[in-house]
Amino acid sequence: MKSFQLGILFLLFLAWCPLGVAGSATKGMASWYGKKYHGRTTASGATFNMNEMTAAHRTLPFGTQVRVTRVSSGKSVVVTINDRGPFAKNRIIDLSRKAASQLGIIKKGQAMVKIEVLKAAE
Repeated sequence: MKSFQLGILFLLFLAWCPLGVAGSATKGMASWYGKKYHGRTTASGATFNMNEMTAAHRTLPFGTQVRVTRVSSGKSVVVTINDRGPFAKNRIIDLSRKAASQLGIIKKGQAMVKIEVLKAAE
């Protein structure tokens, strides 16, 4: 019974605070992907280019623009969602190599970020 109640509360929370609406934000770990996937087809049908400002997200619609801010430095980039992922449970977004480089997370591989939806997909 208790897990059912928690499930209902979780669904109500998601309905109250949906990520995907311009101005909505969330925090979590970001990682990046690059050369291994460069030139492959993304979930959106686009060709992945590690030198573009793109990212993978589990649920945001393709074409959504988000600002990704590295919490520790305040550096931010704007990326367009064109793929699905990340597939690691503890991460909320996978950045292209270029976006990760501009945030300074290439060497470490991951960092705590805040994601803000700037423009929902049309």
